[in-house]
Amino acid sequence: MSKRIGILGCGWLGLPLAISLLEDKHTIYGTTSSDSKIAILEKHNIIPYLIVLNKIGIEGNIKKFLSELDLLIINVPPNLRSAPKESFAEKMFHLHSEIKNSPLKRIIFISSTSVYGNINGIITEDSPALPNTESGKQLLASENIFLKDGQLDTTVIRFGGLIGPKRHPVKFLSGKTDLGNGDDPINLIHLNDCIGIIKTVINGDYKNRILNGVFPHHPKKEEYYTSEAIKRGLLPPIYTRNLNKIGNKTIESRYLNVKTYQFNTSIVS
Repeated sequence: MSKRIGILGCGWLGLPLAISLLEDKHTIYGTTSSDSKIAILEKHNIIPYLIVLNKIGIEGNIKKFLSELDLLIINVPPNLRSAPKESFAEKMFHLHSEIKNSPLKRIIFISSTSVYGNINGIITEDSPALPNTESGKQLLASENIFLKDGQLDTTVIRFGGLIGPKRHPVKFLSGKTDLGNGDDPINLIHLNDCIGIIKTVINGDYKNRILNGVFPHHPKKEEYYTSEAIKRGLLPPIYTRNLNKIGNKTIESRYLNVKTYQFNTSIVS
């Protein structure tokens, strides 16, 4: 059934997601924080809104945007490296307040496996979240803003490292030396599967669920990134052996596997 879907953040993931959902005959409302990107959204028949989240509130017609929707996909990265730094959780608090004053009830919150922190072993959706980075801490706090609201139907999707068109971590690792923990497993996911998982959630019953989105293939970092660098004609990164065994984790998408989601795009190029 056709839905009116809002995507808060039409960037690397949000824009191709919007285009894919349009192909499924949904009506898509998309936001950008840049005037120059409005024309790009219009070109793809996405109904555009200029929305800027900040620590003191929200710039733009957020009330009208939310009033149009059956479902909102929150796809905004913490972006804590910018200066001056702002609290991502504060931005989500303002967004939550606006949602509470709208008829909207259904939320998909795009998060990250960084919320699990440096813990070892097999990680599933039932594992404790113990973030050790500021972005992980902010994401976990933001997840809870929506999950703990009993009047909202919220699904949190924690994606692993994102790869896809013009995006692969090997480009940043190429030529680096003395990298630690080359025996650790990778936990990545391709853009195509990100879109597939989100569409599965849209069409299913995942109320108040946390889902891990990670491709079920976990070669060692040294093995994987060396191979991917060579394929691209790049200098392979140089790893040392595992130094402390902290963060040697394999993240499983156990709940999605139970629901028989079929991952369809390999992380191996």
